[in-house]
This record gives sequence, C-alpha cells and structure tokens, in this order.
Amino acid sequence: MDLPVMPPVKPMLAKSVARIPPGMQYEAKWDGFRAIVHRDGPEIVIGSRNGKPLTRYFPELAEALVERLPRRCVVDGEIVIAHEGRLDFDRLTERIHPAASRVKLLAERTPASFIAFDLLALGDASLLDTPQAERRSALEKALDGVTAPVHLAPATTDVEVARTWFDQYEGAGLDGVVAKPLDLPYRPDARLMYKIKHERTADVVVAGYRHHKSGPVVGSLLLGLYDTTGSLQHVGVCAAFPMKRRAELIEELAPLLMDDPVTQGHPWAAWAEEAAHESARLPGATSRWTGKKDLSWVPVRPDLVAEVAYDHMEGDRFRHTAQFRRWRPDRTPASCTYAQLEEPVRYDLTEVLSGGG
Repeated sequence: MDLPVMPPVKPMLAKSVARIPPGMQYEAKWDGFRAIVHRDGPEIVIGSRNGKPLTRYFPELAEALVERLPRRCVVDGEIVIAHEGRLDFDRLTERIHPAASRVKLLAERTPASFIAFDLLALGDASLLDTPQAERRSALEKALDGVTAPVHLAPATTDVEVARTWFDQYEGAGLDGVVAKPLDLPYRPDARLMYKIKHERTADVVVAGYRHHKSGPVVGSLLLGLYDTTGSLQHVGVCAAFPMKRRAELIEELAPLLMDDPVTQGHPWAAWAEEAAHESARLPGATSRWTGKKDLSWVPVRPDLVAEVAYDHMEGDRFRHTAQFRRWRPDRTPASCTYAQLEEPVRYDLTEVLSGGG
C-alpha cells in the first residue's frame, strides 16, 4: 500500500456543546464504529478509532469497499448495522469475535454498512490541509452514485434543517448532530468539530459501586431500574466525579453496605454466576471488551435514588455513561421504573440515508 496518507490514522474528533452552532456544515451523529478506510487498488485497510485494524471483523464490508470506493483513497466514516429500520449497536459489537467462523456467520446474518463523511486523500493528493467544504465537495464527486452497503452521509449547511434532523433522526437510533466549521482542515486526534447530543434525565436506584483505579474511593455508581415484573435491572453506571467527591461518596454509601448480599437479599447477588446473566441484566458480565478486567463491585442496599442525565437508550440500558445530577430523597426506589423513560418517535433509517426524504 502506497498512499499519500498512510495507516494508521486517528480520526478527527468533536467536543460537546449544548446548542447547534450557526454557519457550519451539519451531519447526523452516527452510533457505530468510527473507521478510516485506506484503499490502494485491491488492498484495503479498515482502521478503528484507536488505529487498530477492523478489516477481519467485517469481510463483507472489505469486499464492498474495494468495489465501490475510488481506486486510491482514504475515507473517514462509520460502520453501522441496521435492524428493523434503526441502528443496532449491540449487533455491531457481536462482530468483534476471535473466531473467524463466527465472524463469517454474522457477516451473512447481520451485514454491516459504511457511512462515509470525510475524504482524507484521493489519488496521489493528501486532503488533510484542504478546508472542510472543499473536502465535502470532493467526497460527493468521488462517491457519486455509490450503492449500499456504502453510503454518503447526508450533510447540510442549513441550521434549520440540522435542527429538524436533531429531532427526527433519534428515532432511527442516531446520536445527535455533528457541526463542522467550513474552513476546518482535517486534524487527526484533535477535537475541533462540535457534537450536540440529546440529554434526558431519569431517576434510578443506586445498588452498588466500583472502586476507582487510584484507590478506595468511588469510581462509578451502579444504576438500576425496575421492570414490569418488579426485578431491578442493571442499566448502566454514572462516573466522572471529582476526586474529592469520590471520597465523599464512600462515606455517604457506608451505612448501606451489605456484609452478605445473598442472605440479605440484594437483587444482583447472583452476578458472579455466568448463568444468571442470561435471564437478567446484572453488573459484572464479561465480554470481548472487558476481557480479564476486574469487574467486581461493592453491593449496597438499593435504598438511594439518584437523578442522572443520559443521552439515549440501547435496548434496556443506557448507551453511554450517565452523569450524576443529584440525590432524590423524595423518590422511593420502587418508583424508578422503565415507564418514566421517554421513547423517541420512530424514524426509518432509510429516510436518514436519503437525506431526510
């Protein structure tokens, strides 16, 4: 492979802002695996956000990208899997599997798509120093008439259209909107773009915590919601506390510590049993991502209610780490159910890929 921009390349990133800024190029924020694709004739490398190759996990995409991308190019985009008109991140994570036979089977059952939204090189020319608006124009020409499973991400410079997308596209499983300054060059691993994500709040039960890697202070709180059967399901964690606050939380939670979670009836007492994870959402499940990481946690009586902010749900859990807002002593744990969660209006992913119809 001999391209003007060689792998590995870390993608340009975005920083969070509260509102959609004016005067920029706007795109949907895709909820998948960020990937930079290098193609040089028959050679293809699909690089992940951290620079490690993803090519072996998406053989069907590697073949499609060789067929559909320009002969020599470097393209930034997102790998996604759609299910029933929505993005499905859980099905995407299943593809990261050590067994080639499993990867091949899933490639046939749940094929992935690639959403292209930036062009870093074309032919013998590097476009890293080319302004965003010009890169977008070159990308549109390079992918003119491209067919699935490769797609050109819809883009607009109309902020009102972007606001409409922000409201509508969540129903298709998307994550918000990305805003890109029109004169912005491509700068790998730099947070120079802007992302605007949905934020909602929920009242959740705190049923345990994990220690911080630095010592005996709280690293993250384990959160739960009651389902329709009255079972407390683990829905995620909240973290990102200042160090002083982490120490304070240890003291606040100390009266709720449980010496023997099994006999004292903690709802997640069976978390260490692999079979228990098949019938309920419990903390501590190992995965291809956690590997041999220590997933032990400290159980506490599920008596405290916290208000947390979250962006959206992935099935029956928070898609990303939630943000602690405040304690809710006025709420009972039993009142913290899935029923309080806002459900976005459904929106077909095919409408997104056609620019909103």
